[in-house]
Amino acid sequence: MRAVLRPLAIVAAVVAGLAVVVVAIAVFLAPRAGGGGIFSEPEPLPSWAPPAEPPVAADPRSGPGITGLADAEWVAEVAAVTGIPEVALAAYAGAAIAKAREMPECGLGWETLAGIGATESDHGRHDGSSLDEGGTAVPPIFGVALDGEGVALVPDSDDGEIDGDPDADRAVGPMQLIPEAWRNWHVDGGGDGVEDPQNVFDAALSAANYLCRASTAFDTEDGWRAGIRSYNAPEVYLGTVAQYAIRYTEDAAEALASPSS
Repeated sequence: MRAVLRPLAIVAAVVAGLAVVVVAIAVFLAPRAGGGGIFSEPEPLPSWAPPAEPPVAADPRSGPGITGLADAEWVAEVAAVTGIPEVALAAYAGAAIAKAREMPECGLGWETLAGIGATESDHGRHDGSSLDEGGTAVPPIFGVALDGEGVALVPDSDDGEIDGDPDADRAVGPMQLIPEAWRNWHVDGGGDGVEDPQNVFDAALSAANYLCRASTAFDTEDGWRAGIRSYNAPEVYLGTVAQYAIRYTEDAAEALASPSS
């Protein structure tokens, strides 16, 4: 059941953000690097992801929150060539459109959010989960306990309310937000009156809010790198997100430029 969660002060957000997805290197990134990802051969990791063409906005919008901000035909075409589930792509594109309108200097693109979503949870498909029609991960996605045993030490901050673990924090949902980060940046991206880190619309817009506060000018190398490092610092993480984002950008551009599009 999706629970309504209470906000805390923003002051802890930067600290929380540094541990948002530390667990991803051990749990999500490594398993896909061994097979099943979109990269069949090892490639040098890029240093950043140049901006993609913005998503086409729906006119008029077709749903609440950010769910109907992206044009449905654009979502369908890009999802088909990138392999991103349509509901996840609609969330990334909707979050990018919302931030472009609210905070254009941020420059955060759908491709960067998609790169994070791929690295964190394979767009909500990690370990047998999938996104339902409303964008919620079923079953819910939880990272390993951040108990300091081979991973970062993040003591329990929510009594297990968000992550189901009363002993140590765990990253949660398709964007792998730790409880403290979620409480600082949570938002009802789906427009259904409920805020849930397991919902990709809520999680993508929350991640976008965090990223655009941590850095601006994501359309520049320095701004992009600073923003991704605020989400998770290791260079291999940054390079993996960039690699996914670049591939999605190229695939989308090729498909949308074809005569049949």
